[in-house]
Amino acid sequence: LHEPMYHLLSNLSFMDICGTSSFVPLMLVNFLETQRTISFPGCALQLYLTLALGSTECLLLAVMAYDRYVAICQPLRYSELMSGQMCMQMVLLSWGTGFANSLLQSILTWSLPFCGHNVINHFFCETLAVLKLACGDISLNMLLEIVTTAVVSLAPFLLICLSYILILADILRVPSAAGRRKAFSTCSAHLTVVMIFYGTISSMYFKPKAEDSDLDKIIALFYGVVTPSLNPIVYSIRT
Repeated sequence: LHEPMYHLLSNLSFMDICGTSSFVPLMLVNFLETQRTISFPGCALQLYLTLALGSTECLLLAVMAYDRYVAICQPLRYSELMSGQMCMQMVLLSWGTGFANSLLQSILTWSLPFCGHNVINHFFCETLAVLKLACGDISLNMLLEIVTTAVVSLAPFLLICLSYILILADILRVPSAAGRRKAFSTCSAHLTVVMIFYGTISSMYFKPKAEDSDLDKIIALFYGVVTPSLNPIVYSIRT
């Protein structure tokens, strides 16, 4: 019952390392430099990677919720429903969907004309901050932002909620209190990570037109740095 979750955790860890490495080193350098610059290709790559890895993490967390649902509600069929091949397929689908979503948004973003100032009001090349520099009509980009946020972020979140509703219903049928605690403890770490992750991105990406840019920067910093740092702590304590 543990091997698939460890495989999923290795992907989550790798994803967090890549996500923070895509912008944190340059951000730290800019804190020390008087001239804070980034090249156009570097900004494009940074936007693509941060968006791709964030999208992939949403999907991977949904896969991990499904894994916990099968482990608690269908334990006798676990080896069949979460076989090594099935686990690999779901992980590859998460990575592929996340990077495809980022590619589509990046293409539409960088196809816009940028003829005004080139100062990004953010710690890194974040999608909404870059769109504010465009001279053309960004209505299509904002519509795509809303649609992809609903598909890549909201849909996995609803699947996670459904998984935990079914898990909770199954746990409540366990006669002993010790048995209920043991069953719930198997998914407590994942539930904690989901709450931290979705708590930050929901306050940022479910409102495309930000009113407080400073607040958005703090949220993005928490989402990009603090959350990946908390993940190994949460899972290490449970493991």
